[in-house]
Amino acid sequence: MFYGAMKLSVGGALKLTFRPWVEGLENVPAEGPAILASNHLSFSDSFFLPAMLDRKVTFIAKQEYFTTPGVKGRLTAAFFKGVGQLPVDRSGSRGAGEAAIKAGIDVIKRGELFGIYPEGTRSPDGRLYRGKPGGLARVALATGAPVLPVAMIDTEKIQPPGKVMPKLMRPGIRIGKPLDFSRYHGMDGDRFILRSVTDEVMYEIMKLSGQEYVDVYATAAKRQIADAEAARKAAEKEKDKHKSGA
Repeated sequence: MFYGAMKLSVGGALKLTFRPWVEGLENVPAEGPAILASNHLSFSDSFFLPAMLDRKVTFIAKQEYFTTPGVKGRLTAAFFKGVGQLPVDRSGSRGAGEAAIKAGIDVIKRGELFGIYPEGTRSPDGRLYRGKPGGLARVALATGAPVLPVAMIDTEKIQPPGKVMPKLMRPGIRIGKPLDFSRYHGMDGDRFILRSVTDEVMYEIMKLSGQEYVDVYATAAKRQIADAEAARKAAEKEKDKHKSGA
């Protein structure tokens, strides 16, 4: 009931304000489990996609969103629970991955929709990055659930980094036809199979989104961007230092 009320209020507000368009709704099963594997452009992706579906979609979220103290923290926790986010302790990369996989399998076993971002984090520049072979592929092979590739369109343009007020524009969602990986049943321990499944899904997301594909992980790209920015600032500081000493 709480989910329904939250979806009605939040989803209704998103639809009214931003008027998102969606293609491929007919590919989402009316009942039974499925995995929605989406590109990740914005924090708002986890809200726009559930808002446009009749069924509940459960995504994985950082546990900190549910445990922050204070009034704001409680409101944030209530909001994330209300829109179907599932808290997972991500302290320690391996533990985080195992927790997310278990959570995803549990959602699928309940016959529900599980949402996951194979890139593992938001794209730093709007391009599509290499999918991580753990979560998505292992949940798919362990459960036999179909995988629906999903492309979020222009959500990163609504509220770019550093902007407080969102831009009123129409984001889009494209949902592809379900992918069946039953031919790999029982092979979720084979890293080459996991890589193959993940790459196949990422290829379908690329076709739906029209994004440029980059064959590196988004986390590595973010580190490279951060290192480059740090180097730029250090160079500017050194330049200013020389100027002041001249």
